[in-house]
Amino acid sequence: MNLLNATTRYYLLLALFLFVPGSLGLYYGLNWALRTEIEEQLVIRRLELEDKARNNQLLPVDQLATLLNVSRQPRPEGFHDTILPDNVQHEMVPHRLLTFPLNVRGEGPVWVTLRKSLVETRELLAMVLGVMLGMLALLLGGMVGLNRWLSSRLWAPFRHTLATLRTYDLQQHQVLTLPTPAVAEFAELNHALNGFSQRLVADYETLREFTANAAHETQTPLAIMQAQLEQLLQLPVLAEDAAAGPLLADLYGATLRLSRLHQALGLLSKIENRQFAQAVPVCLDQLLEEKIKQLEPLFDARELRYGLDIQRAPVVVSMHPGLADSLIQNLLQNAVKHNIRGGELTVELSPKELKISNTGPAITGNPARFFERFRKHNAASESPGLGLSIVQQICEYYGFAVTYSVAKAGTRHTLRVELNAPAGAAKAPALSHAVAS
Repeated sequence: MNLLNATTRYYLLLALFLFVPGSLGLYYGLNWALRTEIEEQLVIRRLELEDKARNNQLLPVDQLATLLNVSRQPRPEGFHDTILPDNVQHEMVPHRLLTFPLNVRGEGPVWVTLRKSLVETRELLAMVLGVMLGMLALLLGGMVGLNRWLSSRLWAPFRHTLATLRTYDLQQHQVLTLPTPAVAEFAELNHALNGFSQRLVADYETLREFTANAAHETQTPLAIMQAQLEQLLQLPVLAEDAAAGPLLADLYGATLRLSRLHQALGLLSKIENRQFAQAVPVCLDQLLEEKIKQLEPLFDARELRYGLDIQRAPVVVSMHPGLADSLIQNLLQNAVKHNIRGGELTVELSPKELKISNTGPAITGNPARFFERFRKHNAASESPGLGLSIVQQICEYYGFAVTYSVAKAGTRHTLRVELNAPAGAAKAPALSHAVAS
């Protein structure tokens, strides 16, 4: 429920709680006033009759009975209501009655009953009640209509601001340029958001430049260290010192891991900064076959059995060639690195998806957490734990959906990348071929 609807609902409830008691009070108050007026008229008529009786101006009882309801038998005195037939309208009509004793000179006391019709009173009350209910309906309907008008007109700048914020992407390096609405509160909000986006973009640019400079400045020292360590490992003098060789080998391995970490973080930074704007048609089926051939020696070393299933129709996607190569390379390396000796690896490619499934050690927990940076299956592994993070960033960059699932008690791992099918791609029967090492 939005803010305007919530406030309007409270206004409607307040109007209802105030209007209903007010209407009831007006109804009963008007009814009391009308009945009081009728009783006063009856009392005035009684006083007139009593005054005539004192002045001996009344007709005899027999003649008086033709004009008034007179009885020589005692009756209950005072006001009361009754329903009497109406000879004109031919229906039962409510009346207000006043009964009192009257002394007629020479004939003794008689009981006179005066009456007054309540039809006009009830008609007036019905009209007043109808008017009040109509006003209540108009009030509630007017508030609902006003709410709709306010929602469509006055709140339009706010909805425009929300739509702009939903589509805002900091990585596009653009500052928000929200307009200045006529409503002061919305104008102040847009002004604050514009200033906030300016500071955010400036900080982001500073951080991006620092990351790029740090990556560039550390690349050369790492390359020099790696080259010099390679030269040291080839010196004959290492054969004379049994302890120096292993130390240099460990140092060289650490340098290699640091270099791979530097390259992976640099790639992630470039993807996040959208520095791979160039996109060309890439044949994933050809790229996949090339990577499989390159990794065949590694398959043989790990005694892995692998299968490749590619459809006849070419699978073409629009990507940067370097990112396409990195995507396939990281997926295959992940399937090999986290496999078991003598295990299996299957690769399936179609215009809709790329699926890589492999055996591996059992894992527990949510598989989606392995897409986090520096998350590893084995904490003691020399891998930096950035392979799946790079895969996820590339998929997000191009709008692919990547999922990681585990089956067979956690020993069968499957990575699935849903691709955007190329326009006009026709379905073709699958061409399967399996090669066992």
